[in-house]
Amino acid sequence: MITDLLENNLVIFFTIILAAIILRKIFTKVILKILLSITNKTKTNLDTQIVKAMENPLKSFFIIFGLFVALNSLELDPEYNLLTLQIFRSSIIILLTWGLFNVSDILSTVLLKTINKCEVEIEGIFIPLVSKGVKVVLIALSVSIIAGEWGFDVNGFIAGLGIGGLAFALAAQDTLSNVFGGFVLTIDKPFAIGDWICTPNLEGTVEEISFRSTKVRTFAHAIVHVPNSTLVNQPITNWSRMGKRRITFNLGVEYGTTINQIKNSIEQLKGMLEQHPGIHKETIFVNFDKFNESSLDIFIYCFTNTTVWGEFLEVKQDVNLKILEILNENGVSVAFPSRAIYMKEEETN
Repeated sequence: MITDLLENNLVIFFTIILAAIILRKIFTKVILKILLSITNKTKTNLDTQIVKAMENPLKSFFIIFGLFVALNSLELDPEYNLLTLQIFRSSIIILLTWGLFNVSDILSTVLLKTINKCEVEIEGIFIPLVSKGVKVVLIALSVSIIAGEWGFDVNGFIAGLGIGGLAFALAAQDTLSNVFGGFVLTIDKPFAIGDWICTPNLEGTVEEISFRSTKVRTFAHAIVHVPNSTLVNQPITNWSRMGKRRITFNLGVEYGTTINQIKNSIEQLKGMLEQHPGIHKETIFVNFDKFNESSLDIFIYCFTNTTVWGEFLEVKQDVNLKILEILNENGVSVAFPSRAIYMKEEETN
């Protein structure tokens, strides 16, 4: 009699397992395809991605639910039934967390695309940082719920996390300051990837902004990893964001140059800069500045339209060549440091 009852329970057990597998196949082949066909007809692709994100957790749900029902069909002792119920409910929490994990990645991608479409400037570090923060919260919630399901003191667990978090924060103070520094750089946006920056310690092009540090490639092609906390507390010059680049120097001519030669040279130099296509027209100064030790100095001050280093050098070279042409046309020679020595001849009796 007992043997027949056991055989019947085993038949029911495996029948339920088989039914769960069949339902899983039906879900995969029929129901999931119907859902995807419906979502594909909508204007947005978000619902399709959410369905795909929940696909694997739902497939696993059929197996777990089938095992739970099959174990209950065996008419085990109440304590074993309670154990299977706890396992089932914990498994549901894990599956739900799994699905929400997948959905959080999708929402992060959609949010980033939406921000780009709205032409809002935001660093590439910000969205992944928020996504990882959401995942940490999901893990903490699922662990606390599962712990409560198994009879653990959740309040003590949360308090322990708080004490442990405080100890961790004290031990990892530098790391946390770098992470917060990354947040500040993301919000303030003093520079972006690809910008040419200069700090008191280095100068180069920003290649990457991470949680802990910023990667800068110097002009010697070396990679420097700068802690974010260091960058936040330093003055940063962003050369990529300047609207124009300055040219300024003193042009020294010989003391033998006449007043008319200086006046004509200044007038022609200023006219040349005003007509030059590479020079910004708003700020141009060409003036006789001072009497130097070995030269009469003409002060030249202007800006180029371009901020690109290579183009700036080309414009500056062309300006210098035109300056030499104007000086040659007016018979003016560039001065060089010199010193005259006068010898006094003593009279002899």
